[in-house]
Amino acid sequence: MSNSSWPRITDLFTTGTGDVALVGAPLGLGSVTPGRCADAPRVVRETLRRFSTYDVEMGEELALKIADKGDAPVAQLMPGDAFESIRDHAAHCTASHGLTLLIGGNNAVTRPAAHGLGVPLDQVGVITLDAHFDLRDTDEGPRNGNPIRCLLEDGLPGRNIVQIGLAPFANTAKMHGTAKEAGIVVITIADVKKRGIIEVMEDAFVRLSHCTALMVDFDIDVIDRAQCPGAPGARPGGMPVDMFFEAARWVGAHRKVKLVDLTEFDPGLDVSDITALTAARWVCEVLAGYSGRA
Repeated sequence: MSNSSWPRITDLFTTGTGDVALVGAPLGLGSVTPGRCADAPRVVRETLRRFSTYDVEMGEELALKIADKGDAPVAQLMPGDAFESIRDHAAHCTASHGLTLLIGGNNAVTRPAAHGLGVPLDQVGVITLDAHFDLRDTDEGPRNGNPIRCLLEDGLPGRNIVQIGLAPFANTAKMHGTAKEAGIVVITIADVKKRGIIEVMEDAFVRLSHCTALMVDFDIDVIDRAQCPGAPGARPGGMPVDMFFEAARWVGAHRKVKLVDLTEFDPGLDVSDITALTAARWVCEVLAGYSGRA
C-alpha cells in the first residue's frame, strides 16, 4: 500500500508504460547446485517495499516509472526449454524501454537475454560481474554454469565479452584457456580491488565500443560470501558489496546498456535477509544511475 509520508520504490511500479521495465525470469532447474533461485523475483519485489525513493547521498528523489512486466513462465522448465520465453520477454521490454532489469533465476537466463536485445549477436556486448567463467561444457545442454560458452557457440564473438571479478580456486585451467583462446577479456577480483570498479568498468566499455548494444550480467555470487550468504557460488574474498552497488549505478547511467540481469540469488540460503536486501538495493542503484542518463 502506498504511503505518501514514506514513498517506497514499489510506489513507482506500474502495469502500464514506464521509463524502465522490470521482468522476472524465475528459472531454477538446471543449476549446478540445486536450490530455490526460482523464488528470487518474488522475494526481490517484496523486499523493494522496504526501500524509499530518496537517495540521501545525492539529495534526490527517484521519480521514474517502473513497468512491472511480471514473470516469464519458466519456473518449471529446463534452461533449453525456457530459452524462447525469456528471449521474447526480454525483446519486448528492450524494444519499448530505455533499460530492462531482468531478475533471475539462475545464470542460465543470461543467454536468452542477450538474444533479446534486438540486434544481431555479433553486435551485442556482454559484461559479466561473476566469480566464475560460466564456460562449462554444453554436452548436457544449457545450464547455469555455461551461458557464456553457449553464447560463444551461438556466435557471440569472444572479443565482445568482458568478464570481471573471477575468483581464485573457483574455476578451472581449461575454462581460463577457453576464455583466452576466444579473446574474452578476463579481469580477476584481485585486479578489480587493485584498480577500483569504476576504472575497470570504464576500460570494459572502451573495449566494447564497437558493439551496438550492451548487457551486463550481475551474478550476485561475485560478492564476498560473508556479505552475500544467499548465493550458492559466492566465495570468501569476493567483491565488497559497496563496489557491487557502485558498479550498478555506473552501469545504469550509460545509454548503450539496454539490459541488466541479476542472477544466482537463492532465498533458501539467505540469512537475516542480507542477500534479499542486497538484491533490492541493487535495483535501486541501477534506477538511480538510469535517472541520471543525459
